[in-house]
Amino acid sequence: MPIKDINQPEIINIDSNLRLKKFDNKFSFAFDWYQDEDTVKLVDGLNAKKYDFNTLKSMYQYLNNVGELYFIEILENNEFIPIGDVTFWKDDMPIVIGDKNYRNKGIGKKVIEALIRRAKELGYQEIKVREIYTYNIASQRLFESVGFKKSGNTANGFSYTLSI
Repeated sequence: MPIKDINQPEIINIDSNLRLKKFDNKFSFAFDWYQDEDTVKLVDGLNAKKYDFNTLKSMYQYLNNVGELYFIEILENNEFIPIGDVTFWKDDMPIVIGDKNYRNKGIGKKVIEALIRRAKELGYQEIKVREIYTYNIASQRLFESVGFKKSGNTANGFSYTLSI
């Protein structure tokens, strides 16, 4: 059954300071994330170019059509602010902490653990990550830390699978 046949929650609360908010077609705040060359290389490969607004819009439209697209939000000064995005479906889980100030703080791990729980709720037997580049060691360690195993070689890295 395609994931779009399942009701995507508006909010997935991860803890009191962290949540996932369903994509609502408002994304101009994310433009700056995809202007950072290092971030874009982690997302699209070493030859990646910074996004223009149409590329950003196309990416979000695509991700919203293939899976559950969320913004990762953190509580700051009594309001939730977006710091990244993640898309969840059986065959992939692209995640970006777009605001570099929030990287390497365990947020990605909490997000992925929440989406593993979501996969269990949906009755999935396994979930996959299509590709993590060989040079993206932090992402490889992140997915391995929550139980994903390398399941194959890709053109530029490795695919991962988690049996649930």
